Amino acid sequence: MTRHTDVVVIGGGQAGLAAGYHLSRRRLDHVILDAGTAPGGSWRHMWDSLRLFSPAPYSSLPGRLMPVQVGEIHPDAGHVVDYLTDYEKRYDLPVHHGTRVEAVRRDDDRLLVEADSGTWRARAVISATGTWSRPFLPAVPGRGVFTGRQLHTVNYRRPDDFAGQRVIVVGGGNSGAQIAADLALDNRVEVTWVTQRPPRFLADDIDGRALFDVATARRRALDAGRGDTGGVASLGDIVAVPPVRAARDAGLLTAKPMFTRLTADGVRWDDGSGADVDAVIWCTGFRPALAPLAPLNLRGPRGHIPTEGTRALGEPRLHLLGYGDWTGPASATLIGVGRPARDAARAIAQLW
Repeated sequence: MTRHTDVVVIGGGQAGLAAGYHLSRRRLDHVILDAGTAPGGSWRHMWDSLRLFSPAPYSSLPGRLMPVQVGEIHPDAGHVVDYLTDYEKRYDLPVHHGTRVEAVRRDDDRLLVEADSGTWRARAVISATGTWSRPFLPAVPGRGVFTGRQLHTVNYRRPDDFAGQRVIVVGGGNSGAQIAADLALDNRVEVTWVTQRPPRFLADDIDGRALFDVATARRRALDAGRGDTGGVASLGDIVAVPPVRAARDAGLLTAKPMFTRLTADGVRWDDGSGADVDAVIWCTGFRPALAPLAPLNLRGPRGHIPTEGTRALGEPRLHLLGYGDWTGPASATLIGVGRPARDAARAIAQLW
C-alpha cells in the first residue's frame, strides 16, 4: 500500500524531532519514520558515565527547554532520553517507531520512500538518520587475527565489563578520551590510550555553549565570503568534561602513539615494542548513515552528498539534517540542530 504525505522525515532522533517541530509549525503534513522501537534515538545506547558538554538549558531542542536533572550540572544520557520522549509526546509528533526505511527513489514530481511497513509518496524528504548506526573501523593490519575482544564506541557500556583486563582504547576524540578516562579511573582495569596524533584538549572552561557559538561564527564567515576561522577544530579535539579532567590531572590520561598492527594476543608499535591486550575499544568515529538514499545517486567523492545548507544540490526535494557542519553549524548537537531544521522546513514550504 502506498500512502501520501507532504514530507517524510527519516529518523526519529534529535534531528528528526526538530524537523517535525518546524514542519508542524508550518502546518506541513508529515511522518517521521524511525527504525528505533522507542523514543530517544542514539541516546538510548550511550555508555553509563556519559554526560552532556553543557548544562540542560543549553542542550535543548526548539520550543522546549530541557529541564534540569536533579543533582547534575551536566545531564546524563538517560535524562536526554526522557527529554526526547517527552518532546515527542508534547508536540504530538507523528513518529512511526520500529519502521526501517530501505530506499528513497524519484517518482515523477514526488519521492517514493520504501520502508519495511510500506511505501510513502512525498513532495519532499528530510534525511535525519545520523551516524550512530554506521561505526567506522580502520583497516589496521592484524585486526582479523587478534583473538581478544574488539568493540566500537557503540558497544561500550561500563568499566565493570573489563575488570581485571588489559584494554587498549583507540581514538583521540571525545569518545576516546571519555572512555579511556572512564576505565582509567577504575583501578580494576589496566588501560592504554593510543591516538593518531597527540591529543588536543580544549581549555577547561569551554563547553557546548562556546562550541556552538564558534561553529556558528565559522559558518557565517564562510557564507559571507570571509576567511575560514577554523571553527571548533581550531580550539582542540577534546572537551575537558569533569571525568576527563580528573583522569588527565591525575596523570592517568597520557596517550601513546597509534600502534602499527595487531597480533594474535596484543599490539605492536613501529619501534618493535608491544603489549599483550585482552580487548581493543575502537573509538574511531562514524560515517553518515545514507544507504537509503543510494538510488538517488547523489554522493560525492568523499561519500558526502553535496549540499547548500541542508538542501541536496542534486535533488532539491531532499534535505539532510544533523550530520555535522556540512548540513548546518553544529547540526549534530541538541542545541545546534534547531536552526537548520527551521531552514529546511522553510525551504520545503517554498516548493509549492
